[in-house]
Amino acid sequence: MRLVLATNNPGKVREIQAMLGARFEVVPQSSLAIPEAEEPHATFVENALAKARHASRAARLPAFADDSGLCVDALGGEPGVHSAYYAGHEGSREERDARNNAKLLANLGESRGAHYVCLMVFVRHADDPRPLIAEGVWHGEIARAPRGSNGFGYDPLFLLPKLGRTAAELDPGEKNRISHRALALERLIAAVDAN
Repeated sequence: MRLVLATNNPGKVREIQAMLGARFEVVPQSSLAIPEAEEPHATFVENALAKARHASRAARLPAFADDSGLCVDALGGEPGVHSAYYAGHEGSREERDARNNAKLLANLGESRGAHYVCLMVFVRHADDPRPLIAEGVWHGEIARAPRGSNGFGYDPLFLLPKLGRTAAELDPGEKNRISHRALALERLIAAVDAN
């Protein structure tokens, strides 16, 4: 099945394509010059659905989309749906990631519990009345300082206590087996197969 992947985030494209393998013919929306969709909603699922419908409409293909973010217990779930722009919209993706991580560390006290959330959506066409939706949650805590060079976003701060490593210290293949995105995608593919 040929489908459009509704993101221009190179980290998400790499991860999702690696997890899907040859199962689907995945066309990143960036390769079709489709701009990012607006994400005005207060929930991950509404934003993922907006992205999927936007990409599907522009590409005239079925679409996969995700909306994901880091939820920190001590911050009442922030940065949540605002994870990508927690410290503002200015600069490159790498500059925003660095500012986001610095702001997160500055806002935290002793309580470090956190989880990554991924809501993934599949639409058969832009106006699909029955989108398929799956969720993945990955529990961890916030490290005291960034560690590791793999991954993107908050991965250098997202510590997995059982492994003693951050998400950015994991081999990409290992991360793609256990992450929030991996869990959501596995569940979404099962739903696609069942429908």
